[in-house]
Amino acid sequence: MGVRIETLGYPSRTDAVLALRRQGVSTAEIAARIGIKTTTVSALEHSAGRAKRAPRPLEELCRTVLFPIDVLNALGPHAAKRNMHPNRLARLIVETVSDEKMIDAVLDDADDLKGWA
Repeated sequence: MGVRIETLGYPSRTDAVLALRRQGVSTAEIAARIGIKTTTVSALEHSAGRAKRAPRPLEELCRTVLFPIDVLNALGPHAAKRNMHPNRLARLIVETVSDEKMIDAVLDDADDLKGWA
């Protein structure tokens, strides 16, 4: 990990990027204010999300689920608001729906399932 560089009154560039993002500032504007490339802004955000992420206890025993790229693209803006990757948001949504027993409410397909019982 690199040396923390105080930036715009925040303890580090990462803290400045995250604070500006919470204020709704665009990637290009954040880069301009700090004096870094837009790719560096994205990298700082991504590494901050990785550092905060606590793995689920059995995550290494999980199986992979593939989401279509159009679904991940649609989740992108919502994931960015939460400072996470769209894949993480997709997993969180599925986990929440399962944990809260909301599958029937989300799918609303009870009439279609009558023939399966």
